[in-house]
Amino acid sequence: MVRYVYAFTEGGRDMAGLLGGKGANLAEMTRMDLPVPAGFTVTTEACRTFLTTGDEPDGLAREIATHLTALEEAAGRRLGQADDPLLLSVRSGARFSMPGMMETILDIGLNDDSVLGLAKVSGSERFAWDSYRRLVQMFGSTVMGVDSALFEDAMARLKDARGARDDLGLDAPDLAQLVETYKELIRRETGESFPRSPAEQLRRAVLAVFASWNGARAHLYRRREHIPDDLGTAVNVQTMVFGNLGPDSGSGVAFTRDPATGRTGLYGDYLSHAQGEDVVAGIRNTVPLTDLEHLDPASYTQLQEHMRTLETHYRDLCDIEFTIERGRLWMLQTRVGKRTAAAAFAIAAELADEGLITPDEVLARVSGEGLARLMFPRFDTSAVGEALAHGLPASPGAAVGAAVFDSAEAVRRAAAGQKVVLVRQETTPDDLPGMVAAQAVLTSRGGKTSHAAVVARGMGKVCVCGAEEITVDPQGRRFTVGDTTVEEGTVISVDGSEGAVHPGAAPLVDSAVMRYFETGTVSGGLVEAVARAMRRADAVRRLGVRANADTPEDAARARRFGAEGIGLCRTEHMFLGDRRQLVEAMILARTDAERRRALDALLPLQRQDFVGILEAMDGLPVTIRLLDPPLHEFLPDRTELAVRLAAAQAQGTPPAAHDAELLDAVNRMHEENPMLGLRGVRLGLVAPGLVAMQVRAIAEAVVARRRAGGDPRAEIMVPLIDTVEELRLVREEVERVLGEVSQESGVPVTCPVGTMIELPRAALTAGRIAEEARFFSFGTNDLTQTTWGFSRDDVEAEFFSAYLDKGIFKVSPLETIDRDGVGRLVEIAVAEGRTARPDLKIGVCGEHGGDPESVHFFHAAGLDYVSCSPFRVPVARLEAGRAALSGAEGSDSR
Repeated sequence: MVRYVYAFTEGGRDMAGLLGGKGANLAEMTRMDLPVPAGFTVTTEACRTFLTTGDEPDGLAREIATHLTALEEAAGRRLGQADDPLLLSVRSGARFSMPGMMETILDIGLNDDSVLGLAKVSGSERFAWDSYRRLVQMFGSTVMGVDSALFEDAMARLKDARGARDDLGLDAPDLAQLVETYKELIRRETGESFPRSPAEQLRRAVLAVFASWNGARAHLYRRREHIPDDLGTAVNVQTMVFGNLGPDSGSGVAFTRDPATGRTGLYGDYLSHAQGEDVVAGIRNTVPLTDLEHLDPASYTQLQEHMRTLETHYRDLCDIEFTIERGRLWMLQTRVGKRTAAAAFAIAAELADEGLITPDEVLARVSGEGLARLMFPRFDTSAVGEALAHGLPASPGAAVGAAVFDSAEAVRRAAAGQKVVLVRQETTPDDLPGMVAAQAVLTSRGGKTSHAAVVARGMGKVCVCGAEEITVDPQGRRFTVGDTTVEEGTVISVDGSEGAVHPGAAPLVDSAVMRYFETGTVSGGLVEAVARAMRRADAVRRLGVRANADTPEDAARARRFGAEGIGLCRTEHMFLGDRRQLVEAMILARTDAERRRALDALLPLQRQDFVGILEAMDGLPVTIRLLDPPLHEFLPDRTELAVRLAAAQAQGTPPAAHDAELLDAVNRMHEENPMLGLRGVRLGLVAPGLVAMQVRAIAEAVVARRRAGGDPRAEIMVPLIDTVEELRLVREEVERVLGEVSQESGVPVTCPVGTMIELPRAALTAGRIAEEARFFSFGTNDLTQTTWGFSRDDVEAEFFSAYLDKGIFKVSPLETIDRDGVGRLVEIAVAEGRTARPDLKIGVCGEHGGDPESVHFFHAAGLDYVSCSPFRVPVARLEAGRAALSGAEGSDSR
């Protein structure tokens, strides 16, 4: 029979797939003999069965009852016992951390009888009724589906009536009254009563946590973090310990290092007279964890010891939840903590210095995505002036956007293309869509471990928390700081590194990491950490990294960023601007002589471009793609021309002869689907002289660079090949022109000729094409579109979001390589191409070349290099190193 329940004493950290991350780590801490309240874990397998069938798995109730009996015997109390009740917490715990996305129910076992016993045994009526109101509120919203705002409104009305600033201002009779208000709310909203039976509370709580796996916010979080939907969550049932027993009790969250910067030290928040949910919810402002040294020196010292033990054991930053119950410390959770990109690099470097991890493990702890974040600009602190407000720097970075005050408005404005900053008193899990849409999150309450801080760090969003100077008025859609009022839509700047908020759009400067890649100058600990990771990645990677660059300036920048050549130089970008008129002349030419004059005028301009690019990449390969887009794209817009001619006729003015010629040419060349029309190799074969002109420009540029003492290494790439015969014809033309230039100049010019694989037929006949090609470069943008049968410009805004919501796409195939479809074509082409030509060089030059996950696939597929935009070159270098160490799947950075 399938086993669904494990005691904490039976598990360990290596069982996270079955017990979830939280359950596995509770078991690990139990094995380490740390003070963990006793409990058991219901497995992810039970959740998956429930989600599949809609019913409680057979035998689950029996297993839970058996483990509950063991808990009761060890505690000497029964669940919900009237005179001395055992109370339980029920918490979710998925394989990968999903902070706040699923549900928790505390104080299970309380009812109208046991609350009196709890009051008597604890000596505090207020504590007992406070615990009871928490249970009814959590159970009502999580299990019975009552809108949580109704409970919050009831609490707010009672606090107003009593003149209380927060929940601590309510006494035992107030809280007893609140319990009755909550129970009446549940009856009114659901038609049923809050269950008195402790066993029924426990059973329904477990099933509710299962169901929360498919909640909207959990689904959205998984989609953003690329967490599979079929993992399910475990459920941890644990003996309650109480931080709300008085001033000698409390709850907190601790990090063994600063999760925002990576600095060593004791970081976190503590809240006396509170249960754990109060800390992350931000309902009262916490105090820094260091204050605990004065509030409870013994617990502080013990906590420090446990934190050192856990960091050494896990060899990483640990995120710890704890409760102090009347001076006794309890460890409620630990996990490898989420961190910012800056902290990831800094912590990995420090752990390596301390001998806890190896240089190779450093690469497993960082990511290309994180590196990209560190390359973003920051605010120019010398030019921002006086800050509007200050808070805690919860997640670093610089963000500018219009202030908005609820999640729906953030989503609406972001969808319209506006950058926004979500401003809240504190965030809740229901704010996740707005946090995803926003550039930054700003809260007036909460600390570095609040919901806003934890989720923002995990998403790489800028965040400032606990800005107490700010009074947020969500109903009035504004916030105030002293005499200053900021209305919704007003642009503000949020500095997550300094914890500051500035009015307007603050000026930006390059980050220190960007300056390092531009100049090679290492300044400060973070830059040194990045440099060390890059050096290690370059030392171990097999995959080369080139750049997509079309100008000498871009080529030079790419080289500074570590590019080992150019994998794609798009010649069509050289036909724009003032040169467009020469292209028009070529298109409108009625005789060979007219066409030759236009091409002759373009030749020196193309040659000049190639000379500059070859000089910037001297000694490195430069793959130059022949003209790819259809010629009509270089002509004026068809509708615009027609309107201009019609307007002239309406005014009785003779239409311009040139405009009439252009319209005739546009009409003649018009295609319903230009992406699949006369472009690429097809254009080169039917437009006389075009290929010859471009090849001559390349060859003469090579000659010029050699005469100047350079080492030019040009490669010629033929785009949009469907059949080997196309490539053979173009290759013969290329070799003819190269021979002419060699003879005329006296300088031997040889340029390898290869092709861009961007059509399924080319991938499927790669063996034959390789007989005529020295190299392949996958154009994965077009290969993805032609494999899927859609046009990027037409469909991304139309149905991609719906496909992501429905799970058809896990991630857009235009962002990350579709391994099953497009990836399969790549693998076929590599295998067949190398069989026909063992020395075939193979790369990729589509946007996927700079995508971290795709880089791992290309490494596993046996490609020689990836090529991407200059600014993505460092990202690709880092991920190529990670891929060499971790294999096709890469290291898991969640």
